[in-house]
Amino acid sequence: MAIKRTKAEKKQAYDRKLCSLLDEYTKVLIALADNVGSKQLQDIRRGLRGDSVVLMGKNTLIRRCIKAYADKTGNHTFDPLMDLLVGNVGLIFTKGDLKEVREEVAKYKVGAPARVGLVAPVDVVVPPGNTGLDPSQTSFFQVLNIPTKINKGTVEIITPVELIKKGDKVGSSESALLAKLGIRPFSYGLQITDVYEDGSVFSPEVLDLTEEDLIEKFAAGVSMVASLSLALSYPTLAAAPHMFINGYKNVLAVAVETDYSYPHADKIKEYLKDPSKFAIAAPVAAADSGAAAAPKEEEKAPEPAEESDEEMGFSLFDD
Repeated sequence: MAIKRTKAEKKQAYDRKLCSLLDEYTKVLIALADNVGSKQLQDIRRGLRGDSVVLMGKNTLIRRCIKAYADKTGNHTFDPLMDLLVGNVGLIFTKGDLKEVREEVAKYKVGAPARVGLVAPVDVVVPPGNTGLDPSQTSFFQVLNIPTKINKGTVEIITPVELIKKGDKVGSSESALLAKLGIRPFSYGLQITDVYEDGSVFSPEVLDLTEEDLIEKFAAGVSMVASLSLALSYPTLAAAPHMFINGYKNVLAVAVETDYSYPHADKIKEYLKDPSKFAIAAPVAAADSGAAAAPKEEEKAPEPAEESDEEMGFSLFDD
């Protein structure tokens, strides 16, 4: 017979387990567990087994354990987790890729009926079609202003109807109608609300960023730094190429307007003295490239002379 542990022993065991996880893992997903059943949670644990551990518990107990761990080890990198323990949440410790773990968790969603008093997470639309209900059930549809007709002895909905809007509470009539129609409009599972990694906390949307998105954002930031540096005449690595080019333009403009010159300025002055060289240079270059690229015409082989009738042994005229 198993010995039943006291509450103090259970808390000590929980504290040891959490401390071992804090020692072993550096990445944590904070998951909201509203309306998630125990069977569903078991399936999620089974699916993540290998490189991830799901830990549920009271928020006050988890905060106390994290604080005690920080005081004992001097490691305060997990302190930001304490501010995220609000509501019915759990912790998913993982060594795997955060995005892949989140996608794996999202697979375990189950349909749920619309219970009275629940806040709708999505819009609920009743589709048109035959309901299979007998005409005596039309009172449900009339209360909810759903247009119906009797077709072959059953109630048929004529047009799609938005029964519940997102954020509204489910009423008794809506719940009863959806139950009669066999519609389970909601689906629930662990919802990732925050991501922790090596002391940093960020939104799970960050996991959706691709390498192209990061390059685009980095390029936009470099462009802003370069623009600000040029406006303030403050040299930075981002603005240095532009400053060099602008400085060269100024030197070239001075050389063109004065007698001072250097090899590159001489070429510009030569073009300015004889603008026709602009028109001559391009066709010459095009002609040279065209001549080089043009394939040599194959020499036509001489066609053999047609044989005369006499050479073939007969003639048009008799001797």
